[in-house]
Amino acid sequence: MSGTELYIETWVDADVEDLWGATQEPDQHERWDLRFTDIDYLPRPDESEPQQFDYETRIGFGIGVAGGGESTGERADGGERTSALRFWSDDPKSLITEGNGYWKYLPEDGGVRFLTAYNYDTRFGRLGSVFDRFVFRPLMVWATAWSFDRLRLWLESDVSPEASMRQAIVHAVARLSLAVVWVYQGLVPKLLGPHPVERELSAALLPAGLPVDGTIQALGAAEVGFGLLLLVAWHRRLAFPASALLTVALVGAGLVANPGLLAHPLSSIPLGVAMLGLAAVGYAAGEELPSARRCITDRTESDLQ
Repeated sequence: MSGTELYIETWVDADVEDLWGATQEPDQHERWDLRFTDIDYLPRPDESEPQQFDYETRIGFGIGVAGGGESTGERADGGERTSALRFWSDDPKSLITEGNGYWKYLPEDGGVRFLTAYNYDTRFGRLGSVFDRFVFRPLMVWATAWSFDRLRLWLESDVSPEASMRQAIVHAVARLSLAVVWVYQGLVPKLLGPHPVERELSAALLPAGLPVDGTIQALGAAEVGFGLLLLVAWHRRLAFPASALLTVALVGAGLVANPGLLAHPLSSIPLGVAMLGLAAVGYAAGEELPSARRCITDRTESDLQ
């Protein structure tokens, strides 16, 4: 194979039979794995032969990538199981030409250690190799790890894969929207200004002698920083209550400085209410989100050496 082997490992507090069924039955597998949209087993006249299958991954805008593969499963003493896999694609849109790998199911006290290792060759020559190394391969590691944690939530906490996807989308929309608002409010009317309204409100609030423009720009830098923090601390739910408290403080300070803003057609109150709503939605959706960070993605960090 042409690149470094991909390795993903997680721990699932579940029975090995339940984990096997969720990963080996096509209609269950395609529910939680981002890498596959449809998986169809082909007829197998002899049970001793590998199970062949067709797969498709739809990447949006009506575009799909199709391929095929075959898998074999075996059991070992102590309940350990292994599923070996070969896969390929003749679809000219597919970066992957062929590959192989395996899944291991290692029962331990209280659950199952579930891991995969796989690798593949690419098409499109040197350009395909560079794209794979810096974009596609890291994306595949993330997608596999995120999917493994989605599977874990399903088996451990009964959060269906469909529900976890909805939560992830709602959380992302809320967090990204708040981040955009904070960065815009700090950058445009403050750091790139300051806007006359910002000067008016700050002059009314600041003690005499404090530089108005310098204070506005410092506040703008803090708002931009908080907006970026919302993105960096993606899984920190406390960022949403912090956003709500800062929103109340800034909107309240503006009303103290100029109570007339309460009836102004461009009042900041509706924006503040919308930001509070986004913070509440994001906080609620942020509970039990799938996270690729819960998986081991570097074989050297595993104790299964």
